[in-house]
Amino acid sequence: MDSKSKAEAAMKGRIEKLQADLSQIRTGRANPHLLDPVKVEYYGQPVPIKQVAAISAVGRSLEIRPFDPTALEGIEKAIQKAELGVVPQNDGKCLRINFPAMTEDRRKELGKQVSKIGEDSRVAVRGDRRDAIEAIRKEAKDANLPEDQKKGMEGGIQKLTDAYIAQVDKIVTEKVKELSQI
Repeated sequence: MDSKSKAEAAMKGRIEKLQADLSQIRTGRANPHLLDPVKVEYYGQPVPIKQVAAISAVGRSLEIRPFDPTALEGIEKAIQKAELGVVPQNDGKCLRINFPAMTEDRRKELGKQVSKIGEDSRVAVRGDRRDAIEAIRKEAKDANLPEDQKKGMEGGIQKLTDAYIAQVDKIVTEKVKELSQI
């Protein structure tokens, strides 16, 4: 695998991690992805909540309908144990989680948190660029590549980096915009 392919794979991983991290931040709207990290004890095995229940967003609340009604209590305990800052309401057939509207201070605080996560992702992408350029320089030195070929390869890495940084910026901007909507 050449340096550009390695760098691209690493940068793609950074974007996926950024999206996963941002999906865990509550925006005041119900988002089924908030429950992604929740594991439910089901017949002695920890399984993702998505495998034992249908999760749907209804207005400012999530509705969790277990496929097996006997799993309802286990799902409720798993959500409470996950410390998501929410309290599920059990009506005997399904669970509901209500999300209150966020205050302006909380929106600003989360906006700063999103910006920091975005900056961490930018730094990581730049680190991937640095690693790729170092690898190119080492390859060029070992293979006695012409300077213009080396510069062309470095330019390709820089274009790739710019594209991924722009993608990070777009994702962060969308999340901040989502947070600012009431």
